[in-house]
Amino acid sequence: MKERIILIENAWNNRDLLKEKATETAIYNTIEDLDKGRIRVAEPDESSETGWKVNDWIKKAVIMYFPLRKMETIEHGIFEYHDKIPLKKGFAEMGVRVVPDAIARYGAFLSKGVIMMPSYVNIGAHVGEYSMVDTWATVGSCAQIGEHVHLSGGVGIGGVLEPVQAAPVIIEDYCFIGSRCIVVEGVHVEREAVLGANVVLTASTKIIDVTGEEPVEMKGRIPARSVVIPGSCTKKFPAGEYQVTCALIIGKRKASTDKKTSLNDALREYDVSA
Repeated sequence: MKERIILIENAWNNRDLLKEKATETAIYNTIEDLDKGRIRVAEPDESSETGWKVNDWIKKAVIMYFPLRKMETIEHGIFEYHDKIPLKKGFAEMGVRVVPDAIARYGAFLSKGVIMMPSYVNIGAHVGEYSMVDTWATVGSCAQIGEHVHLSGGVGIGGVLEPVQAAPVIIEDYCFIGSRCIVVEGVHVEREAVLGANVVLTASTKIIDVTGEEPVEMKGRIPARSVVIPGSCTKKFPAGEYQVTCALIIGKRKASTDKKTSLNDALREYDVSA
């Protein structure tokens, strides 16, 4: 693996090396390992401040995989595609349920028990065991989805390839992401959090904990077991003051609440509908 990393790093700094067979093999083997779940773009790391480690060299391999590939026609039943990246195959052997019109690209990993309704999972993404990618949900390149996560209908999980040092979106185990939520730009949603419908989280979105006497602001991270709903806050502009989107932490998932609780059940504890 060390030799492979050196080859990829050298090619990243000198793209002429993509013409060499050893470099091509290193990149192809990396994408194969991603596809099989042997490596991950980001992985849990207790020694890290965030609890996660980003493997930049894998993202570099994904980026350089594209110029190595040629456009080709991909036939899928009555449908035809024209792309550089093959479709993922072998779902039965993986123990993954894939409903017609769902698409996962080669280089994405789907763990045992994953259910894909008509949805999309991009190259480099990792979806943990028994997670649900519901109808029209999308999991972007290199996004990390934990175990027993529910991505509800129309959820958009953003991808990130460049800059390579940027962390991907991370949704940890047992999270429930409500319908039409958007989570992008490397936002980290910690274990067992619940996002109500239409919550939008970007790197600059204000996340405001309103459970205490005074609001507590943060960005880029939803603490574990938080229950979150969409909100708005006032921002000054040259033309005046306007309301902009924010996210409100209204409470915590209670210890007595089952990890597989529905979104409505979690929000009902705080007399909120969504």
